[in-house]
Amino acid sequence: MDRHATAVWQGNLKEGSGTIDSQSGALSQMAYSFKGRFEDDSGRAGTNPEELIAAAHAGCFAMQLSHFLAENGTPAEKLEAKAVVTLVPGTGITRSALELVGTVPGIDQDKFTELANKAKERCPVSQALGAIEVSLNARLA
Repeated sequence: MDRHATAVWQGNLKEGSGTIDSQSGALSQMAYSFKGRFEDDSGRAGTNPEELIAAAHAGCFAMQLSHFLAENGTPAEKLEAKAVVTLVPGTGITRSALELVGTVPGIDQDKFTELANKAKERCPVSQALGAIEVSLNARLA
């Protein structure tokens, strides 16, 4: 199964800008720029590659964990997964830190942590990010 997105960039690195479109239409002419990537800590100047990786990682991880929880006989009511992707200018992307809060009836923290770690290791996006540190902080609500 293939998925695609298209980025169009115009101009040089610092003054240029671009747009990103995704196959599903979820991203349509989504703006991105040097400022949004390297200077605007608020994240309001448009998207950036790291934010998109974080979204993919959080989504993939939550889906993978939901599968393992259901297999365990303890389906989740809610999984709130956040991924924080760190970019170090001049070095590159160095880590993705997953933070998870789960509402899962009938499970204790130890089993929840075990299954969350299994999902962290087996989610396809975590595997694709094998060159960087991937960490997890998981807790029940």
